[in-house]
Amino acid sequence: MPITTADVLEFLRRSADVLHENKEYLTELDSAIGDADHGINMDRGFQNILKKLPSVEDKDAGTILKTSGMALVSSVGGAGGPLYGTAFMQAGMALAGKYELTAEDVLAALDAALKGVMMRGKSKPGQKTMIDAIDPAVTAMREALDSGADTLEALERATAAAEKGMKDTIPMLAMKGRASYLGERSIGHQDPGATSSYLLIRTMAEMAREKA
Repeated sequence: MPITTADVLEFLRRSADVLHENKEYLTELDSAIGDADHGINMDRGFQNILKKLPSVEDKDAGTILKTSGMALVSSVGGAGGPLYGTAFMQAGMALAGKYELTAEDVLAALDAALKGVMMRGKSKPGQKTMIDAIDPAVTAMREALDSGADTLEALERATAAAEKGMKDTIPMLAMKGRASYLGERSIGHQDPGATSSYLLIRTMAEMAREKA
């Protein structure tokens, strides 16, 4: 089941829809431990991506994702812009020149995004950030592919791991960003960045399910 650049474009369009639909939910999560703007910012950023897509419809997957990353950096406020922008640009670099992707390519892009976010945010798993959803997803997808799973199964396992990682942020003490200022009061709240990351990974799996 090859993944084409048309699929990458469709993923970005669907992601924009999903984040728009969940704008208030993400902002509500962020109101408890952040600036109450994560949903608003992510929606704005992905609407900006939609405006850029016509200019890259005939480009390779790497260029599409790098352009998306730059669109996020230029339009998303707070920490989300630099972190998500870095994630998409690093994913794009991992897919440079590719017009058709395998499941292994998707894994490489996710892994590059994860490493980019960890480097940019100077953070690691367990600190109540988006990393807590992406890191287990990458691990689960790698293990699935190593065991012979197809694209759909690998992405479904990644989604399940991302969802668990997202929920696991609830009892965590925030150690990065605005949430860290709350200290013990950050415990008991789900991280909005981990939630938006989960939504994006879930969107990939949903698309794979339709193509299977």
